Amino acid sequence: MDAGLLVLRVVAGLLITGHGVQKVSFRLGGHGLAGGTEEFRHDGFRGGRLTAVVAGVSQIGAGLFLTAGLLTPMAAMAAMGVMTVAGTVKRPKGLWVQNDGYEYPLVLVVVSAALALTGPGAWSLDHALGITPWRVWVAVAAIVIGPASGLLTRLVLHRPPLVPEGKTYAQPAD
Repeated sequence: MDAGLLVLRVVAGLLITGHGVQKVSFRLGGHGLAGGTEEFRHDGFRGGRLTAVVAGVSQIGAGLFLTAGLLTPMAAMAAMGVMTVAGTVKRPKGLWVQNDGYEYPLVLVVVSAALALTGPGAWSLDHALGITPWRVWVAVAAIVIGPASGLLTRLVLHRPPLVPEGKTYAQPAD
């Protein structure tokens, strides 16, 4: 079981980390901080550069902590929060990733929730530091607070479109 949790933590954690690195740098196919900022603006978020930095750093931190199995419920909570925001952006396109849907963020939210519930396993920093097992209420709180914080972030930072999607307005003649 510990080997399986290690593989799950490392793969999911590094994918979340990579997702964050792309937001703030040119590494891993990213478009730099300017590109991350533009991505958030394009998706209708306020805050521009600060939003991109906070999202990127949150993903990098959550991913690295999950990978190491350090403070696992809190790392999972942060990962669920940022990936919930990503899921809300992709939700209008449906579930499946081939249509740019929310399948990928959903998988990362569910894996993070599972890691919060199971704990990181014996091959983790939590175990090495003697801070496992985590109490069930800590995992449940992480599973509730993570997605709730993502939804609250979406509510607070997202701007409604000025022109409803699918509608166009005629440009005034010069």
